[in-house]
Amino acid sequence: MAVNLISAAQQLLTPEVIAQIASFLGMDRGAAQKAATAAIPTILASLSDLVGTPAGANQLSKLLSQQQGSNPMDMLRDAGAPDLAQMGSSMLSGLLGGRTTDTMAQAIGKFAGTGDGGGKSLLALVGPLVLGMLSKQQRDAGMDANGLASLLRSQKDQIMAAIPSGLSDQLGAAGLIDKARSGMATAAATGSRIAGATGASQAAMAAGRTQWPYWLAALVIIAGLSIYALQRPTEQTVAQNTNVTRPSAGTVGMAPADLTVDGVNLANQVNSSLGTLKAQLPTITDQASAQAALPKINDAISQLDGITARAAKLSPEGRRALAKLIVAAAPAINEMCDKISATPAGTIAKPVIDNLRAKLDELAKV
Repeated sequence: MAVNLISAAQQLLTPEVIAQIASFLGMDRGAAQKAATAAIPTILASLSDLVGTPAGANQLSKLLSQQQGSNPMDMLRDAGAPDLAQMGSSMLSGLLGGRTTDTMAQAIGKFAGTGDGGGKSLLALVGPLVLGMLSKQQRDAGMDANGLASLLRSQKDQIMAAIPSGLSDQLGAAGLIDKARSGMATAAATGSRIAGATGASQAAMAAGRTQWPYWLAALVIIAGLSIYALQRPTEQTVAQNTNVTRPSAGTVGMAPADLTVDGVNLANQVNSSLGTLKAQLPTITDQASAQAALPKINDAISQLDGITARAAKLSPEGRRALAKLIVAAAPAINEMCDKISATPAGTIAKPVIDNLRAKLDELAKV
């Protein structure tokens, strides 16, 4: 019998783990418990979507295979929350793409009352625990990519039902989950709990009151699928297809079959960093806007540092492909930097801008 993924992951939230999460995020343990418990099905729901394509299933399976033998719980205990968070951030961004991860973090942060930064840190801590649990399941059951995908998809309704209603509203509004399906899953889970709690006779009465006619249920399912098709973003993330990169600076580049190092897809990381830069640089016009944007730009630069370090492990072909992504995007980034230099914010932004240009030049030569 297949293990319940939600329960298996939640068992990892021991008092010791919750205490470290609470300390790292600066919140009380009760709030940390609530937020971490909510983060688990959120991550699993995204992973069950990821394995909807063969490329996504292979990417997740490969990452889990690489992680087998490493225990996130030991890392949290021995190295502490900061190191685990750094690993988790790279893993989730590599699998799901920076945009999806950031949107999830915003929803989690709002639900938990920690803000975007707290939501991102929370996901980064809980993510390795969830992936470590999946790695163990894959290893123990001897599953390949198809078996792993089948396991996640078979529990999609349970996963969706475990997302708290307030959080599911946030995720649905952001287009990350299908709200219609989430609602039906929650109703099904509620019916199951009623049946288990009240016994067979009362469960039969509840089923009689709540069962829909077959034709009405069919209409609801069809309507839900139609809404899902309309709300689904037209742009597919790189995480779902590691062979294709997003358009950059007006061009479309083709990455080699594998730009993954240590379980991190470097093409995704580049796109995430460049996306942050292109979103933040144009907002800098004065000192106030610079102070608001520069921390995010520094985060993108730090991500570029990590890419540079891992790029050394790529094949020569992979390094050339990665460099082409940077070379294609550099003119637009440099133009934005030049415009900032001509504004009143030029002086305060200069150290960060100079650092950014140096990082881009370095990556263009890997």
